[in-house]
Amino acid sequence: MKTVLLDKIGSVTLNCRLPREVRVSNEIHAVEGSVVAVRVLTSKSTYNTLELPSGRFSQVKPGDVVAGALGHRKALFGYSGHVPAEVKVGDKLNVLNLGGVIGVHDGGSPDLGAPFVVEVLGQVLHFPFLGERIGVPAHITQGALPVEETLDVRGIPVVAIVGSCMNAGKTAAACSLVQSFAHLGLRVGAGKTTGVSLRRDILSMEDAGARRVLMFTDLGIVTTTPNTAPHAARTILTNLARERPDAIVLELGDGLLGLYGVNEILSAPEIRASFSAVVLAASDPVAAWGGVQLLRDRYGLECTAITGPATDNTAAARLVEEQAGCPARNARTQADELARVVLAKSGLDRLVATRAASEGARALAAAAGGAHDDV
Repeated sequence: MKTVLLDKIGSVTLNCRLPREVRVSNEIHAVEGSVVAVRVLTSKSTYNTLELPSGRFSQVKPGDVVAGALGHRKALFGYSGHVPAEVKVGDKLNVLNLGGVIGVHDGGSPDLGAPFVVEVLGQVLHFPFLGERIGVPAHITQGALPVEETLDVRGIPVVAIVGSCMNAGKTAAACSLVQSFAHLGLRVGAGKTTGVSLRRDILSMEDAGARRVLMFTDLGIVTTTPNTAPHAARTILTNLARERPDAIVLELGDGLLGLYGVNEILSAPEIRASFSAVVLAASDPVAAWGGVQLLRDRYGLECTAITGPATDNTAAARLVEEQAGCPARNARTQADELARVVLAKSGLDRLVATRAASEGARALAAAAGGAHDDV
């Protein structure tokens, strides 16, 4: 056991609340979520930052000592990689994403270049027993939310956002809806159910006005799988609903045909039944048409609205509407119109109208009271 001073801490380890100075062991648990210390050996000019627990991004340089978590990744437009069967001090691994997920690189996009190569320094230890010098292997399940086996959204409308693929505009749509709802006086919770650990998207939703945000990493999951994704969705929705928001905006990361468990979430009847509206972010008109068909034919879900790059201009949006038979509204340029479509489908428009009427009545009463006092 030795002491290591960390230069940077990956956001994937947030649950562990790591200090800058950690104790590490030579015996490494080669399992998903295990927290390790590594030294960066190479440099990069692109995809060269690390998201810290604060949400800030810090540029990574050769020689940096970093804490991350072992994990896999199966991005269709990014790095893919796996957790090796065995990890030893001195082994060379790779940083697979901006959140600090570490594993063996299997392949990736030429646009990103080769991933960082890192040297394993040891297994970060956690000391759960006050006053004792007994360390246990740190894992991101430390301090994580317990998994909920049953779903209870307490009747709160859930707006699900799915995508034709990654980078199709799902988070932009989620943030747009969160902000529009918040501007109407609605209390909004937001979450992300699938993907690989990176807090950037849910922090953007929080910046847009969400009262509380959750993602699968909060449950101790590095990267979702078809097995873990439905549990993550139930737990995130149930926990957000406990705060009694007026609405929940839920992003299903990756695409409808991805590898992170979106299919399994949409295949779960009780999760599907909790959706009051479904927004599809699509990269192009063909993806929009196919996504609407897939939602209907495979899951029995009707698409409420289409957004994303497929709606970036008027001609494309008109084509999408005609071919897919679904309203097409761009989240960036038609935020209010997209919100109106979703509010009407989810029934939230009635809540907004009722509250507006109540506020108007109170204002009239206050004005009448003031006038009586003047007399």
